[in-house]
This record gives sequence, structure tokens and C-alpha cells, in this order.
Amino acid sequence: MILFGSLQDLTTFQFNIVDNVFSLTVATMGAAALFFFNARSLVAPKFRPAMMVSGLVVAIACYHYFMIRSSWQSAYAYGSGSFTASGKGFNDFYRYADWILTVPLLMVELIAVMGLRKEVARPLLTKLVIAAALMIGLGYPGEVSQDWGTLVLWGALSTIPFLYILYVLWVELSKSLAAQPPHVRSLLSICRIVIVVTWMFYPIAYGIRGDSLPGAIPGIVPEKSGLGVVGTQVGYAIADIVAKAGFGLLIFFIARAKTDALTDAERAEQNKAAMALV
Repeated sequence: MILFGSLQDLTTFQFNIVDNVFSLTVATMGAAALFFFNARSLVAPKFRPAMMVSGLVVAIACYHYFMIRSSWQSAYAYGSGSFTASGKGFNDFYRYADWILTVPLLMVELIAVMGLRKEVARPLLTKLVIAAALMIGLGYPGEVSQDWGTLVLWGALSTIPFLYILYVLWVELSKSLAAQPPHVRSLLSICRIVIVVTWMFYPIAYGIRGDSLPGAIPGIVPEKSGLGVVGTQVGYAIADIVAKAGFGLLIFFIARAKTDALTDAERAEQNKAAMALV
């Protein structure tokens, strides 16, 4: 929770750019949820759980960004040509509540669409989910702190599981790519690149806010300019759109490619198994 006293005054443009990006994020996540839930029928039964998880991820994100935008609008009041703190505060915990649910689910949908053997998928998924929970939990104290040293300390601790996740995705999953159909390997490689690139935006957005905190080392963001607040909120939102909706779209392409590669016998076997569960 960011208290009203720590909120920077914003120009009309600064306030509106954040508000509009939040609106864009809500719309994108909502549309993606509808698409992923309906796209389940376009893939083989084996890959439908991955599409369901993709839909859940963006649906959860849609709800939380709706709440984030509502809190953002309540936290500021317009007057004298600028937006100042209204006294109601801006609740940033919605974003961490979203991440604690959706980031582990992102790991689930990637492992689900790869179709790994249970003895390989289960320990891999366990490691990724635990690391994701630690990354988010350790980052939160620094996010809500108004002290530069505290932000750096918890940010550094959160970086440890963050780097571990990237290591597992980049190194250990490479061993599993050989078992994938040739035309699917490139899509899975793109998935890993998307995760690495988009996730790098999170620590950048996390640190931008530091320039407006007491004791911060002077940087490219002028103190009390509001640019740190705007950069953090916009950076997080854009990263979430790509890492959730964009990533989910890649998962769909992989599921479709794997479905198209199935033989008639494999299709019949999967449909039979799916009917047996009904």
C-alpha cells in the first residue's frame, strides 16, 4: 500500500498515460481470457489444460488491473492544473496478489504444453513454482518501502530466485527441447526468449521508483518529478501484457502445432481418453 503522503504530484498527461495504460491492460487481459477459453476446442485434449491455465492467468490479471485502475483513480484528485494525492492512497498490493497467483501458473502452462513425462515435469514444475513464490514474496517489502536501502536489499534478495528461474528455463528446459517435434522447438525457444526479455522489464520498473525515495542515488529520473511513479506503473503493465497475454498466445500456437502433428491414431486415442473422463 502506497500511502497518500508518498505519492508524487502528477501532471494531467502523466496521470492520464498511466490511467490509459491500465485501461488498455484490462481490455487486453479480458479479450485474451475469452480467446483462450474458447480456443480449447481448437487443440487436442492433451493440450487443453494449458489453454485453460492461459485463460485463468489473464482472467486473474484482468480483475486485478481493474482494481489497480480503480485505486489509481481514487488516489488522486485534480486541482490547479495537476493531480495531487487525494488522501485515499494507492493500493499496489493488487499487483502482487496477481503475481503470486499468475506467475506460478505461467510456469504450469509452459510445462503443460510441452507434454513432458510426469517424472520430468513434476520436479521441474515444483522448483519453478517455489522459486516464483519466493521471488514475489521477497520483492514486496522493497516495493512498499519508502527507504532506498530497504528497496535495494529486498530487490537483491528477490533477484536470487529470479535468476534461478531464468537459469532453469534457459538451461534445464534446453534438455527437453530435443524431445519436441522439430517445428515446435522454435516456438518453445521463442517462449523462453519472451520470458527472459519481458521479465527483465520487472527489475527495471522496480528500480525506477527508487530515484524518488529519500537517500536514493541520483539517476536519470529527476527527484519529485513523478517520472519514477509513471515509469514503474507503465513498465509493469506493459511487461504483464506481453508476459501473460503474449505468452499465452505463443502457448496456443505451440498447442496448435502439436495438434496438427498428431497422427490419426493419436487423435483417436486422445479423443477416446477425453470422452472417458466426461
